[in-house]
This record gives sequence, structure tokens and C-alpha cells, in this order.
Amino acid sequence: MDLIPAPRRFRALPEPTFTLGPDTGVRVGPGTGRAARRLRAELGAATGFDLDPAADGRIELALDPALGAEAYRLESGPDGIRLTGGAEAGLGHALQTLRQLLGPAALRRAPLPGTRWEVPAVRIEDAPRFGWRGALLDVSRHFLPKADLLRFLDQLAAHKLNVLHLHLTDDQGWRIEIRRHPRLTEVGAWRERSMVGFRAADRRDDRPHGGYYTQDDLREIVAYAAERQITVVPEIDLPGHAQAAIAAYPELGNTDVVDTAALGVWTDWGVNPNVLNVSDATLRFVEEVLEEVLEIFPSTFVHLGGDECPKDQWKASPAAQARIKELGLADEDELQSWFIRHFDRWLAERGRRLIGWDEILEGGLAIAAEPKAAPDREQPEAGPRSRAAVSSWRGYAGGVAAAKAGHDVVMCPEQHVYLDHRQAAGEDEPIPVGYVRTLEDVYRFEPLPPELTALDDGGAAAAHVIGVQANLWTEFMDDARDIDYRAFPRLAAFAEVAWSDLPRDPAARDWAGFERRAAAHYARLDALGVEYRHPAGPRPWQRRPGVLGRPIDARPE
Repeated sequence: MDLIPAPRRFRALPEPTFTLGPDTGVRVGPGTGRAARRLRAELGAATGFDLDPAADGRIELALDPALGAEAYRLESGPDGIRLTGGAEAGLGHALQTLRQLLGPAALRRAPLPGTRWEVPAVRIEDAPRFGWRGALLDVSRHFLPKADLLRFLDQLAAHKLNVLHLHLTDDQGWRIEIRRHPRLTEVGAWRERSMVGFRAADRRDDRPHGGYYTQDDLREIVAYAAERQITVVPEIDLPGHAQAAIAAYPELGNTDVVDTAALGVWTDWGVNPNVLNVSDATLRFVEEVLEEVLEIFPSTFVHLGGDECPKDQWKASPAAQARIKELGLADEDELQSWFIRHFDRWLAERGRRLIGWDEILEGGLAIAAEPKAAPDREQPEAGPRSRAAVSSWRGYAGGVAAAKAGHDVVMCPEQHVYLDHRQAAGEDEPIPVGYVRTLEDVYRFEPLPPELTALDDGGAAAAHVIGVQANLWTEFMDDARDIDYRAFPRLAAFAEVAWSDLPRDPAARDWAGFERRAAAHYARLDALGVEYRHPAGPRPWQRRPGVLGRPIDARPE
């Protein structure tokens, strides 16, 4: 079968197919009520059938505690279908497999006349390789309306991805309502114009851009994601990437160096020199922001950025230098480390875990006071850990160093899984950015580098790689259609890397087999309404002729 991601064990049975019809019902086992509601909602919409729990029960849902939480079995034959999950998450993944078995029409929101709803006789046993199978979506550079974000969650669920890392704040926009500090959205959610393409073109659109999510919007998003077994991990980027916050509250910036009152929300892309100051008042301001963040997001992990924080203003700031001297720190790198450690402790005290980009290793990464819990690799939400975790984006090196030091790691190296990078070398690629990362390149991405797997430590360091993530930065994507084009079909290949038991040697992977399955998967993406990149290249409306990008003409290491 052309399933994506590929299941661990698949066996076709020499029996007739099962056909869904108007009289097909759902038998709801103990603890499966929410999964049954979702099955009825999604398959009911596609087929037009009620799938009544009081009917014949030819689709049966059950839980088996002997399975892992995200593991499932799917058994089908002429008499019906049985979906068994280790927990509700496993049942959700079984539902996605069932939709693929039924054909592309099962992913639509209304029935296509004349469709015959047949399920082949099969036995599938499946479980994920990684507990954190994520996608980052940057809604700061270009705001994505709530309806489009909910649609993106549907796309993640269809591919058994279970973490949405939501990049909510940056220099170019603040996207989360904070009731105690309303100017963050009154001022920080809007910029006067946007840069078009890469900065070297010096081109602007002179069109105001903005938007933000209310707290109720975000609660809805979190609940919608949870129904689909997806955890939403919020990111509040600090102490760099903070000009939108400083524009709203100038006292947060380094006022002894810069006239922060003159700053607006940034209209350029790139690394910004304006960073937060390190006063007690700023620490408390951030704590007040995070108090509201924690009320909205139940995620154990809270991402606090920590990346690309220029130290020039701290070097020039008497207040920052006094703080360094007061704390007995060596330099500005240690000052940033102290800043991050403060929030590491603050979050740990509230039962949460800090995660940040690999720059948080610079100057030393803190160990919180709580003892380390035994890791549960199947769930990114297994409970608080004693250490901050690291998102390794600047290649593998940061993740390797963090894992060797005992820190948990999410591998998301820019050179391999930044899906804003271009998909081909041709001139037709819209606003070409970064390395060429083809569908095959993403399929051959291996999250565990030899530096970890070759260690003679019984696999202890490699076990700290709790997951993988593909990132979508939206400087050059200003709507859902652009995101679709950059994300798919590469996100489908990434989902298989994150879920399936593939050969660890990228060269040994069955690319031809995946390519064949991908050809069938395009019909599913069509049914979902995803405007993916066609294998033959971009469609005319997907091109951006004349808009300067920033291609890197080299192979990533």
C-alpha cells in the first residue's frame, strides 16, 4: 500500500475488502469516546454516513495498555475494521491510516458522489520512532490567520506529526495577546511595511502588515490541536529578536545606549541589534508575559528562543556592564546564559521545561534543581525534566554537544530541514533562499549523526535526541498558499523520517519506493486542498519573478 509515513509492519490478507455504507456503525470501547467523535466527524463528513454508535458496530475502537501510547494496530477484513491504540493518541494515528486506506476522497470535507468506500483486508502494527515529531511555523514575520493555522494543524495530523512549534514573537511582530501588557499587540502586532525579497534588493511593499491571536483564539487552537494529538509549543523569543516588544515598551531596551522610544516594529529581515536589557524590571516583565503564556498553553515545553542575540548594546551599556560585574560573570555570553538560566529555574519551579535554540549552550546551560525523571521517548509531554532542552538548528554540532552533556535535544539542522530553503536550483523557484533541499534530500535526512551513534556509552547520548523538527520561517511566505508550496511534499518525507523505522544509513533508504508512494500521495494532498510544489516545478502562480532571494550555491555538510 502507498501509506505515508510507512508503517513498521504491514501484512495484506487474502480476504475480501470491507465496504463502508450508510448502515455502518462505530462500536465505542472504554476510553475511546473522543477518538470515536473525531472518527465520526472526519469520516462522516467525507462519506456522508452517520457512522452511528448504535448501529452494527462494524468499525470497532479499543485501547490496549500493552501498546505504547502512540502505537496502534489496524485490522480489517470482510466483517469490519478494528482500531486499537495504546492510548487516545494511538487511536488518532490509526484513524489517519484508515483514511489513507479508504482513498483520497476520505480526506475531503464532503462526499463525492459515486465513491465506493472499500478498505482492503490488512493487519498493520505501527509505532513512531521519535516522540517529538514537529513543525515550526513562524507567524511573526508574516501573520497567519486563525483559520489557516487550524488548516495547517489538519495537515500535520494527516502526516502523524505531533508538535506545532509556534514562533509567536520576533522583531517584526508580536502575535499573542498579553492582557497585563496590552501595548504588545496594540503597537507590537503591526508594522508599517514589509521587505520584499532579500535585503540586498532594498525593496519594500509599503503595505501595513499585522495581526495577533487573542487568548481565546489560542485556547481554541490548543484544543483543536489536542483533538488531533498535537501539542502546541509556544515560543517567546528573547533576549534578542525583541524589537516589536521594545517598540511597545521602550523601557525594555537598552535605553542608556539607544533612543528606544524612537524604535518601531522592524520592517526588515535579518538579525537585529536591538535586544532586551537585563534589569530586574525586564525580568519581571517577561515573567508576567510567561504567566499568561502558561495559562494558555499546557505544553510542558516553553521555547524561549535565545538565538541570534547581538551583544553590542550590552557591551556599550553601563547598566549591562554593571550587571556583569555584580554577578561576577566573565562576559556578555555569560550574561545571556544567566538570563536564560533565570527562566530555566522559573519554568522548572512551575513544572515546565525551557527549550531554546542551540545558542543557549554558549556561556553555559543551567541544570535545574529537580532530579531528572526517567525519559519516556514516546511522548514529548512525559513530564518535567531537570535540564533545559536544545533545538539544534546550526547543524548537528549543538545537538551533539548538548546530548553528550546530558541535555535533551530536538534535531532541526538548518542545512537539512529548513523548509523555507529552495526546492530546486532553477530560476523559477519563488524567492530562492538557502540550500537546495529536494524531496529526496529531506527523505535521506538522518536525525542521529555518527558522532552520537558511534559513542561507546550504551546509547545514552543518542537517547537524549527526543525528536526532530522541520522549520518554516516566513520572511518570504506571506500567506497559506506560500506555506503550502514550501512545506509540501517535503513535509510528507520529513514525517516518514520522524515516524518510520528507516535504515540509519541515508544511502540505504528506498528512495524509488518512496517516490512511487509520493506519486499516490499527491492525490491526498489535492483532497486536503494543499497547494504543494508539483514534481515538474512551480505552477505559474507559485512563481515570484524578479524578487531577489538569497540562494546558497553549495551542498550542506
